[in-house]
Amino acid sequence: MDRKRLGIAATAALAPAMWGTTYLVTTQLLPEGRPLLLAALRALPAGLLLLLLGRKLPKGRWWGRAAILGMLNIGLFFPLTFVAAYRLPGGVAATIGAIQPLLVAGFSIGVLGVRPGRRALFAGLVGVGGVALLVLNGHARLDGLGIAAMVAAIALMAMGTVLIRRWGRPEGATLLDLTAWQLLAGSIVLVPLAAFVEGAPPALSAANLSGFAYLSLFSTAVGYVLWFRGIDRLGAGPASFLGLINPVIATLGGLVVLHQTLTPWQLLGLALALGALLLGQSPTRRPTPPVPTPTTPTPTPTPVPAR
Repeated sequence: MDRKRLGIAATAALAPAMWGTTYLVTTQLLPEGRPLLLAALRALPAGLLLLLLGRKLPKGRWWGRAAILGMLNIGLFFPLTFVAAYRLPGGVAATIGAIQPLLVAGFSIGVLGVRPGRRALFAGLVGVGGVALLVLNGHARLDGLGIAAMVAAIALMAMGTVLIRRWGRPEGATLLDLTAWQLLAGSIVLVPLAAFVEGAPPALSAANLSGFAYLSLFSTAVGYVLWFRGIDRLGAGPASFLGLINPVIATLGGLVVLHQTLTPWQLLGLALALGALLLGQSPTRRPTPPVPTPTTPTPTPTPVPAR
């Protein structure tokens, strides 16, 4: 990988690295049992901030595209991930999240016309195995609703990732604008839905406010701009492998903050996850259409003059 591409991948990887803290922030700092409220307060302030910075609105067909992307990446994805965070251990959620590169590869066949190579599929399987070794343990609690929510969330984001690659962004719009449109499109649905389903929000403590500020400003506003930039420059497939950094950062955070230690199996899982991340960074190539074989024109017989 050349130096420029490596720099883009490194900055894009900051997004899943920050997302890796969502589980800890949700369980330690945010109100319990309010997935829609958490999703709305994460998306709306970030979207308004980016809109103020970009000062552009969609035009023409991009109103519809922004609505679709906003629902896939924000409006449905956010509440589903919070449901999973409430109901699943972080390790189980992270392992399910590791299937995203495989889903992106599958969706790319139909949407982008890109057939993933064997190396990408192998890297995707290695990534799932590595994350499972890294974060799962024999006491992991499985919850059917939590698993279903996480699988649905990852599938929605995988489709959103592929569509962003297919549609790109309109002329004159920046990634700041594209991110703002999606956050606000998701918020338009999330805010009234949260009020209708969950009622008035509770009084927020200082800890709640700090958790929301972190998730909205860093994990969402900054994180999604970097993530969409990675998809734009690297491609949907290579960018999706950067998500494997999520459980890696979460595990390393446990080592630093909670003074945990890694078992030999976890060390193997860490090596496999990082190896899959690097292996998946090869650029995806569209299939080259076959070059038509030139045909030799049949010579026209020269007419013989009548005698």
